[in-house]
Order: sequence, then C-alpha cells, then structure tokens
Amino acid sequence: MTRAIARQTSRRASRWVAAGAAALAGALVLAGCGRTDGPTGGGDNGGGEAIDDSPASGTVQVWAMGNEGEVLDELAAQFEEENPDVTIEVTAVPWESAHDRIATAIAGGETPDVTMVGTTWVGEFAATGAFEPTPDGLVDESSFFEGSWDTTVVDDVAYGVPWYVDTRVLYYRTDLAEQAGLEPPTTWDEYKSFTQALQSAGAQWGVSLPPGGFDSWQYITPLAWQQGGDILNEDGAEFTFDTPEWEEAFSFYTSFFEEGIAEPRRLEGGEIEQAFINGEVGAFYSGPFHVSLLLEQGGEEFADKFGVAMVPGADSRTSFTGGGNLAVFEDTDNRDASWKFVRWLSQPETQIQWYDISTDLPSVQAAWEDPTFAEDPYLSVFGDQLQDSKAPPAIPTWAQVSAVIDQELEKATRGETTPADAVATIQQQATSIGTGQ
Repeated sequence: MTRAIARQTSRRASRWVAAGAAALAGALVLAGCGRTDGPTGGGDNGGGEAIDDSPASGTVQVWAMGNEGEVLDELAAQFEEENPDVTIEVTAVPWESAHDRIATAIAGGETPDVTMVGTTWVGEFAATGAFEPTPDGLVDESSFFEGSWDTTVVDDVAYGVPWYVDTRVLYYRTDLAEQAGLEPPTTWDEYKSFTQALQSAGAQWGVSLPPGGFDSWQYITPLAWQQGGDILNEDGAEFTFDTPEWEEAFSFYTSFFEEGIAEPRRLEGGEIEQAFINGEVGAFYSGPFHVSLLLEQGGEEFADKFGVAMVPGADSRTSFTGGGNLAVFEDTDNRDASWKFVRWLSQPETQIQWYDISTDLPSVQAAWEDPTFAEDPYLSVFGDQLQDSKAPPAIPTWAQVSAVIDQELEKATRGETTPADAVATIQQQATSIGTGQ
C-alpha cells in the first residue's frame, strides 16, 4: 500500500454525496436573486484581459470546501514564498452548506476573490454573471482531461479551471474472479457474465448498483454515453432523453435487478465496504477514495482480494467524471493575483504536491506521468479511465433535471414503469424544466 493511498480518508467519500446534496437543495436559490447580466470579457474564447507573469501581490480570499479547505493553507504557503508580497487567506466551508453560502454571497455582493466550486454547479452560478470568464492564455485547455475541462464551459465560454478530478471505475473481488476463471469485463455482455460468475463463485450479489434515488443518474448516464447518446443535442438547445440509446441504457441497467444480479437495496457509505469485504457483493462502481477505505477496513491481507478496472462499455467505455473547479468572481478586489494563484495551482508540479497533501487526483494530464500515479496499480487505472470520462452539461437547471432521472430510474428498477415510459417521462419533464440558458 502506497503512503499516499494510505492517507486517503472517508471525507473523500462524503464529498460526492455532500456536493450533490447541496446542489439539489439549492437548485432554485439563484432563480430570484443576484445578478442578471451575462458573461463579460473579450478575447477569442470570451475570456478577459490576459494575466502577466509578474509576482502576485495583495490579499486573495479563497473559499474551499471540505478537506480541501482544511489543508489548502499548507500548499498556499508555498505560493506565498514564491510571491512574497501576496497573502492567501483560505476559508474552509463545509460541503453541506457550500452551495447556499456561495449563492447568498452572490446575492449580497459579498463574494471572496476565488472559490472552489462543484463541477455540476458551474452552469448555475455562471448564469448569474458572478464568475469572470477564464482569461485568454491563462492555461492551455488541452493540458486538462477533456471531460474535466468541459465542466468549466458554459455556452462556449470557460469559467475558471479544473482543480482536481474524480471518476468511477469498477471495483471487483479478484479472488472470486480468479475462481471463476475470468478477467475483468470490457463489454456489456462480458460485464453481465462476469457479475453472474461472481455470484456462482460465492457472492450473494454480483454487483451493487443504486436502485434509483439520489444521484443515481451518475450510474445510468454513462450507459447512454457509451452508445453515442447524450443529454442535449449538438446545439445544446434540446434534451435528448427520448432516444434508443437512453431506452437501451435503462433496459440494460434494470436487467441486473430483474435477473437477481444486483443488490436490490441501496447500500450507503459504510455498508458497501463491508458487503464487499465479506464477499456479499462481488463488484461495485466508485471513485479513488474507496481504495484506502477498503485497505483500512479490510486489512493488509485484503489488498490481494480486490482490484479495479476501467468500466465495461458498449461502443466506448465512458465513465462519469466529477471533481472540483476553481473560479474567480467578477467582483474580486484583486483580479490578477487571484488568477495567478489559480494558474499556479494548475501547474503539473503543483498538482503532484497537492495530491501528496490532499490525495486529490490531478486535472492536468502531464502530472499523471509522475511515478506516484503511473506506477500505482490502482491510481494508474483511474488515469486510464479519465481519458474516457464525461460530465453532464453545465446548465443552470441540471440539479432539477437529474432529480427526474433519479426518480424514474427508481421506478424502473422496482418494475413500476418500463424503460420506454421512463425516458419519455424524463424527456417531457426535462423539456418543461428547460435548460435555463
């Protein structure tokens, strides 16, 4: 077990849930408050005036959530050493209150200079005019994972930069797979056979999948992406849920419940680890934080009983990507220093140091060439998966639309609706909600 992996904590797991919960709870907060003016700034991609290379100076106020807020001071101190005339003031904000706190700050005109922001919040907050577009030439967008960079883009304009990334891969019991004589699956057909074989080898359930409910859209949506389906059409004006790709995604997903392969209950944090360790569940999908949780709870000997693999797929093996971005507010009192700090945090060498401090995965691809990631049997798989990962569109109404997917998926896995009726309902309700753009 590597030192960095060993330092990961369950706070990483809570971030997926807390970020989504805040987005859902506060989805309508900005509808009647804050600014109404649109994006500003010039340049080829809508960005503002370029930032020079002179040392940063003055004070920069930064809001960061969860574990990041608690440990960012350690990294910021290095930036202050390199820029003696600057002071970085970090405020740690709990994930549970972060969305509403940002919304309230925007409405009251009391924003910090820089904020960390959940990837699914960008469209909502950018629509208020509160975020400044990323300055032209600040960073090279091609240096980031494509799916990660796309989380910053709203109507072809980037707002901020990706700070760290998360993606999901397949966790599986290697001992059960070896007993069944199978390698990790690469296709949908192999995936179903693989999970059934894990049951034959001793697991009660071949795989644990959310049977709908909160944030289950993150599990069903990649199945549509893998077939070439999407959430919006090419011009981003219309939803595309009522399509063969989405219906097939629902059919394939629900078949695991119909055939008794998937655990019918929703296993929450703490439950899934134990079910996997004791062999009740043979496989599940999750992010990198689960590596350390399994090693801690299962003990050193369990390291030889599980592995991770890229998600199996159809035409592609696309997975969901999430993480955290950094954005600068239009009302910042120290624009140049704010963007210089963001740029510095985006450098590969900085991101490698940041992983050692926080265990956040780098958003910059070059950082993954470091042995910390390239030679780690777990992290290297996440690096491969990030080459084929995607996020939902950055639209202000995504929290509302995704809640409809959650609801219909739960009805489908219970047999209360058909895949065809589910996607038709999602299409109708999403169209009624609109994109908010």
